[in-house]
Amino acid sequence: MILYMKPNLLFLFTDDQRYDTIRALGNPHIHTPCMDALCKGGTAFTHAHIQGGTCGAVCMPSRAMLHTGHSLMRFPDSGKQLPEDIPTIGELLQQHGYQSHGCGKWHNGKKHFSRSFNHGSAIFFGGMSDHWNVPMHDYDPSAHYDDKTRTDKPEHHSSAIIADAAIQFIQDQSSANDPWFNYVSFLAPHDPRTMPQWFRDLYDKDIPVPDNFLPEHPFDTGALHIRDEELEDFPRTPNAIQKHLTEYYAMISHLDYEIGRIIDALDRSGQRENTIIILAGDNGLAVGSHGLMGKQNCYEHSMRVPLIMNGPGIPASQTRDQLCYLFDLFPTCCDLLDIQKPQHLDGQSLIPCLDDEQHINYTYIHTAYTNFQRAVRDQRWKLIRYQVNEKQTEQFFDLQNDPQEIHDLINDPDHLPEILRMRERLEDWRHDWHDNEHHWGQTFWGSCNEQHHNKDPRPLQSHEGISVQ
Repeated sequence: MILYMKPNLLFLFTDDQRYDTIRALGNPHIHTPCMDALCKGGTAFTHAHIQGGTCGAVCMPSRAMLHTGHSLMRFPDSGKQLPEDIPTIGELLQQHGYQSHGCGKWHNGKKHFSRSFNHGSAIFFGGMSDHWNVPMHDYDPSAHYDDKTRTDKPEHHSSAIIADAAIQFIQDQSSANDPWFNYVSFLAPHDPRTMPQWFRDLYDKDIPVPDNFLPEHPFDTGALHIRDEELEDFPRTPNAIQKHLTEYYAMISHLDYEIGRIIDALDRSGQRENTIIILAGDNGLAVGSHGLMGKQNCYEHSMRVPLIMNGPGIPASQTRDQLCYLFDLFPTCCDLLDIQKPQHLDGQSLIPCLDDEQHINYTYIHTAYTNFQRAVRDQRWKLIRYQVNEKQTEQFFDLQNDPQEIHDLINDPDHLPEILRMRERLEDWRHDWHDNEHHWGQTFWGSCNEQHHNKDPRPLQSHEGISVQ
């Protein structure tokens, strides 16, 4: 086995994977043996969040945050392009002697791919595609990618093609002397939900609908009729959602299999013991929860993502329930690889949380969606505020006793002290995360009714029908 001065980094990134779709972390209905093995040999962060989205394609700002360590409102164009003066993680690693390889989905500008990687293969520029016919590029260091693309394996699923590219890079590096960064960005389980049939056959009966299933969301979120929500008719039916969930789980099982092939190749190469593996997702998805289909909301099913770390220095068979953000991975990777962090990162390293399960980086997590929604949560309580068509609506949940966000407590006078406290914390979002400097933030806060600010003890005008008994 070749030992390098610094560890390698294998980063496995999934698309639209909910946090609760890994069997080892409590979902008995899904088959994920390879992800389960990563959990067994490593540490899973069970409360990792994205910070939200400033466009319908939530994955675009999510990926911008991941690659730069900066928060949601730092990107005036939602991450379509990355700021030139902020290094990406791949760019930084190259400066410290790493070979940096990217394959799969890239949603943050072609020139920024070439900044981040000095190797690449099976590159897809965009948000989504037919999994059996993905237009992919070979690597071009000049970033002059034109419309001429290749699909060299049209009979192969995107997950298989991307896994093949990752495996080839691992094999190519097995006799090299430099450490490497292998960024593997899958398109799955993003729709269209297709997969090799034998993964669909794993599910001989439909997945049960979630406890927080609703035929329709009880009020306007500001995003009820975008593309994601039109994937199923209104009102949603249990049978339709069961079909969606079954296909969604089958896609994740296929994805899990392809991840297993990459891990097997890493084992065969003799580099496993010197490689840190991170598995994470770019955002969650509703798939019937709360009457929604997409990720354009601030519920937990859409804001929380899977996050697993495995490898040298990572505790085995551990979970951490501290609140954290996906963009915390930038400084975390720097610490894991013993590389000095850039200044002015918004993310915080998760190493203290790995070392001490009682350590707290964040007391509160803030999330947002465009100019329509803002939310704040702590380990127990969560407040969501909607500002749509000059009407303000709030929800308040006890996540400790109601993790599925079924019972809205906003009009319960017994919870008024906690509601007021969380309103104050929601106001902190403006300044702590630069929301007041961003177009969507100015629009959201400018339209909030002063009567409903956090000092007013009266409950907001609410709505009927959120409880799912």
